[in-house]
Amino acid sequence: MATYEYDEAGVMAAYFLITFLALILVPLTISSLSKSSAKHVTDGCQCTPCVEQRKKVIEQEKGSFLRPKLSKKTYFLVGGWSLFALVCYRVSLLKVENKVYNPFEILGIKTSTPEKEIKSHFKQLSKLYHPDKVKVTANMTIEAIQERFVQITKAYKSLTDEKIKENWIKYNHPDGPQSTTMGIALPKWIVEGKNRIWVLAAYGLVFGGALPALVGRWWFGSRQKTKDGINAKSAAAFFKSMKEESTVEEVLGTLGKAYKWELPVYKTKASKELDTLEEAVTKELGSKWMEVRRLLKDYDGELHESRRTALVLLYAHLLRFEVHDSALRKQQQEVILQTPLLLNALLNVAVARTWLLPSLAIMRLHAYFIQALPPNANEHLRLTQLPGISTDNLAEIAPKAKSFTDVLQSLEEKADPRSSDVKKAIAKWGSVDLVSASFKVIGERIVTPSSIIYLLVKLRLTPPTTDASMKKELSVEETKKAVVQEEEADEKFLASKLDAEELLAAKEGGAAHAPFWPGAKKPSWWIVLADDKTNRVVVPPLKITDIPYSKEGSDHDYRAYKIQFQGPPNTGLFTWKVYIVSDTFVGEEALTDISLKIEDPPAAEEPPSEDEISDPDEDTLAGQMAAMRGGAVKKAHVESDDESSTDDDKSEASDSDSDSD
Repeated sequence: MATYEYDEAGVMAAYFLITFLALILVPLTISSLSKSSAKHVTDGCQCTPCVEQRKKVIEQEKGSFLRPKLSKKTYFLVGGWSLFALVCYRVSLLKVENKVYNPFEILGIKTSTPEKEIKSHFKQLSKLYHPDKVKVTANMTIEAIQERFVQITKAYKSLTDEKIKENWIKYNHPDGPQSTTMGIALPKWIVEGKNRIWVLAAYGLVFGGALPALVGRWWFGSRQKTKDGINAKSAAAFFKSMKEESTVEEVLGTLGKAYKWELPVYKTKASKELDTLEEAVTKELGSKWMEVRRLLKDYDGELHESRRTALVLLYAHLLRFEVHDSALRKQQQEVILQTPLLLNALLNVAVARTWLLPSLAIMRLHAYFIQALPPNANEHLRLTQLPGISTDNLAEIAPKAKSFTDVLQSLEEKADPRSSDVKKAIAKWGSVDLVSASFKVIGERIVTPSSIIYLLVKLRLTPPTTDASMKKELSVEETKKAVVQEEEADEKFLASKLDAEELLAAKEGGAAHAPFWPGAKKPSWWIVLADDKTNRVVVPPLKITDIPYSKEGSDHDYRAYKIQFQGPPNTGLFTWKVYIVSDTFVGEEALTDISLKIEDPPAAEEPPSEDEISDPDEDTLAGQMAAMRGGAVKKAHVESDDESSTDDDKSEASDSDSDSD
């Protein structure tokens, strides 16, 4: 028979709580340590503005010594481990006696000890531990002495009395069968009558209020977000506002509509500096800014305050206007860092409709935000991506400069100290070089309708200061060998499941040159296969990273990437284009024409018809069998007498002529 008891001492409840906390805290702590131990991006562009910007970002993420920046997860872990330590300390103070009764252990003898020796051993113990023989001390009270002697006596009887010994063997207890006690891991005070109302109230509050509220918040919150991580209303606004011929300014206006839901009004604070910034933006852009404001208005003609605030801060960043108010500057950083997420969602809308022009505009807009340049910046203004170069001093430094190398050369001629930073930035610039682009079908020489096609693109980075003549010339045999090795490598790569070829060396690059971006930025590119004649994207773009830099004397300093798609169902010649668009560097793109020829599969050789099969000869076995079945056979060629006589006459005549001679 089993009896159930509540844990009056709270031991089992404490152990249950320790186990529960450990199952939650240990994985969370490991994941937090792995994230915190991850190294900040310190390599990459080593120009002074980029180094200072990365240090500033790291300081903002860590906080100061007196005011460290702690997340909600950190507070939860600190509180959880504090509770864990407190419960462990309380458990260590509890005295739990759940030792299994063992008479042999109490007497200090072996299980094989005979009864005679047990009696003798008991007499010795009685002399030592009898209450009349032991003196009372501070550590050994009279109660403890008596309890010890009772245990010894009880153990002796259980091993010498037949009835008790039988009970011990059968039931593992000298008194026979005992009731089974099972504890419930709840302290007794929880179920006491005087506390019942409070327990029920807490139970109702947790399971009737807090838990449904938490689940409802998660459910309705997830319904408000799309798979891209933006508000569902923002995605709807993107679908309604995006047009097939949208320009960069129109895309920027469409982007600004999302801030009505992405930037709540309670986070928007009225500021005089915001009005000052808008006046400066209006003065700089004029009609373009007014057009953007017009695109941001709702159907009732009102401009939402969140949209206005976000767009003013974004344009202040693009025009490199300094924000002095700390709260407004912090809000600007939040808005800027949110732009990649919104632009990616906007790109998915454009790609879903296969629109080329809006897709390219969205991709290029990434780089404008990274480098803090106004949309559609001209060639001269793109030179201000270099460190320490602005529109004001560019006219003084290099008024006729058309490239980065021209600016560097002009600075070096004038012994300008900024030439060192400019040279460092150019050395790791993301000028992409499209080595080759081709269509491949595994195991086939021609492309047939509806076949699985791979667009194979090979890329490398060639900074402006790279010497184009550094490639070594190969002999004819070396060229043939290199071509064979390249084809084998291509076949192996196409057969793999990877989108990018494995790098032979360690990854290069690191953080890109982005001194105005409030975070670390690793450069990336898009590979776009498009039909510009119909303004269509043929296949969804592939975003890539870790393009290797060109190396002197290397035969394989590029990296291959592939896009898999199903070919057109009809035959013909399709002339498309391959775009390589950077999301980090303004104006750094690559473009090439590419043709895809779809052909019908070659016709198989037809077996010869029955008319073309010759009849068997009459004198062969096949001919005899065919004659027996009534089939046609070839007649055997038999020489006639006339033919034979004629031949004989001819031979005799030739013999007589030879005799006469």
